[in-house]
Amino acid sequence: MTFYTFEKIKLFNMKMYTINTGYFKLDGGAMFGVVPKVLWSKTNPADENNLCTWAMRSLLVEDGNKLILVDNGIGNKQDDKFLKHYYLHGDVSLNSSLENLGYSPSDITDVFLTHLHFDHCGGSVKWNKDRSGFEMAFKNAKYWSNKDHWQWAIQPNNREKASFLKENIIPIQESGHLNFVEKEGELFKDFSTLFVNGHTEGQMIPHIQYKGKTLVFAADLLPSTGHIPLPYVMGYDTKPLVTLTEKEKFLNEAADKEYVIFLQHDNYNECCTVQHTEKGVRLKDTFKLNEL
Repeated sequence: MTFYTFEKIKLFNMKMYTINTGYFKLDGGAMFGVVPKVLWSKTNPADENNLCTWAMRSLLVEDGNKLILVDNGIGNKQDDKFLKHYYLHGDVSLNSSLENLGYSPSDITDVFLTHLHFDHCGGSVKWNKDRSGFEMAFKNAKYWSNKDHWQWAIQPNNREKASFLKENIIPIQESGHLNFVEKEGELFKDFSTLFVNGHTEGQMIPHIQYKGKTLVFAADLLPSTGHIPLPYVMGYDTKPLVTLTEKEKFLNEAADKEYVIFLQHDNYNECCTVQHTEKGVRLKDTFKLNEL
């Protein structure tokens, strides 16, 4: 007869799923900042317009009576004038990915938003039936941000203004669905948050205990495996030197503790691990979430 401890049962009760919401294109130089194209194009080749393809990959966490969606892509309520700049493509969407798993938007209990840039939170809000206003895409869910980032987003600086779209943000508060994460640490069982400020003020990075490992949803702290070398910092980051410090600390910890890193924007890889080398922390393995 085999006996299982409560801790072992708990670890295997949680389920996690990759939610693909589609793909878009961004300028390669903007995505890699001061790093020359001859270097970054080795991992992320660009097209004739210097554009690289990026995923908008979200994460679904099922644990007991909680069904937590981490980020939700660009959504579908923007007009063609806006969307033409980002070349949306792919045959998947937020809703189709949920449906393929047997879920509907009304099943989601919590929407955790790492930050409020349009490619991370655009799916939070949708048009109502007659397109006269907006409503919550996840009508039964609590939406999670934090006070510092919320203020940063609703009173945006000129550098980030184009990334914070009022129609993605204000309806969350007006609907009464908005909740704030008060501090770093555990928010849900086996789900804790790290606050980082280099990319944007108050970005939140989930750390989730899963199958005896720590899985980290890297968001824009580490968009892809191509961003692992320290100088590879996005031109979009508001405080690149802060990003350098935050990324170095995170990558060293990820190598030491063998974190599984879930990559939101990597067009080629869902997850990776990293390791210490003579050149610093570098890529170790890549794999899909369902291979864990």
